[in-house]
Amino acid sequence: MDISRLKAVDPEIAECVQDEIQRQCSTLELIASENHVSRAVLQAMGSVLTDKYAEGYPHKRYYCGNENVDRIESICIERAKALFGAEHANVQPHSGTTANLAVYLAALAPGQKIMGMDLAHGGHLSHGMRLNASGRNYTCSSYGVREDTETLDMDQVRKTVLDAKPDMLVCGASAYPREIDFKGFAEIAHEAGALLLADIAHIAGLVVAGVHPSPLPEANFVTTTNHKTLRGPRGGIILCKQDWAKKINSAVFPGLQGGPLEHVIAAKAVAFAEAKRPEFADYARAIVANAQALAGELQQRDWRLVSGGTDNHMMLLDLRSRLPEVSGHVAADWLAAAGIVANKNMIPFDPRPPMQASGIRLGTPALTSRGMGPAEMTQVAELIDTVLTAAGDTDVIARVRGTVADVCRQFPIPADGDAASAAADA
Repeated sequence: MDISRLKAVDPEIAECVQDEIQRQCSTLELIASENHVSRAVLQAMGSVLTDKYAEGYPHKRYYCGNENVDRIESICIERAKALFGAEHANVQPHSGTTANLAVYLAALAPGQKIMGMDLAHGGHLSHGMRLNASGRNYTCSSYGVREDTETLDMDQVRKTVLDAKPDMLVCGASAYPREIDFKGFAEIAHEAGALLLADIAHIAGLVVAGVHPSPLPEANFVTTTNHKTLRGPRGGIILCKQDWAKKINSAVFPGLQGGPLEHVIAAKAVAFAEAKRPEFADYARAIVANAQALAGELQQRDWRLVSGGTDNHMMLLDLRSRLPEVSGHVAADWLAAAGIVANKNMIPFDPRPPMQASGIRLGTPALTSRGMGPAEMTQVAELIDTVLTAAGDTDVIARVRGTVADVCRQFPIPADGDAASAAADA
């Protein structure tokens, strides 16, 4: 990535950007919600489209001079609809959380009931967490996983939902390694007289590739981010049936947002086109194969995984299985020092508070974008095991950091193609 102009204008920020390029190039990214976008996506985001203010929707703007961004946003909308098989798409949300809040604003009155997956069991803060706008403006409750299996028992979910009688049922998760039964959730929502929102932020790339079942057409609303497994820019979209289109559009603008980020919308359109290519389905299948390979290798080393494995792109490692005194916060710091980037994460029924946690969340989208396969997952599992069992030994961490650097040189972040990245030019 050529940042020579940035260096001349603002060397301080240029240094930060260069350091981030180097960090991404020299570390193994295992955060399940991160990935490496293509060169084309980056070019769209870094374009003159950032200069255009475009309050409103295509051909219904408040300002003049929108003929080109109208074309771009219209293309993005049509691509989103085609990619997911939706009747209507709003591509303006700045994030997945904003997309969820827009659905609530469109469909519910303040104080009405929302039920989502327990945050401590793998849900998301925008599904009713008390400090989030969803928890502050609506009456929220939750369902969770079984303690013995650490998976969703749909009979148990059904009972919980029917007892609570929510106005909106939310399904989807940020830390759940198993397949979500969208059809089952739709049946429960119908029985309870509730609207159904499916948040597929983490698994959207798997859904469009046919690797995970789709919530369409069962759900009334589907929201997703565009990064994670979909490998696009940061931001969100809302999908719904045509009869909700007007209310959804009004909830996004003027309900929650002003001018949309048209440079990001252009990047979303590029990512949606990339996700339509046959090779993207191969990529999505490889994500899951790598996740299952990594999970299996960790289990071979006696690490316990929540629910016993994974069906998607992520897994949750329970540190208590071998290091009961070590928190996820400490373990994540050890791994980061060794060049392995993951995040602490609560496990179901975790005795530790969220900022400490007893687990580590690991994901394979970014490593798969770099071209790694199951053979490399064996090596990654060994490196994780070595760091964790060394319990902070700085010599071991330094040695692993050297090995990580070697692996990263063997699998650079590609300069072109489906997984292109600015880091290639660093």
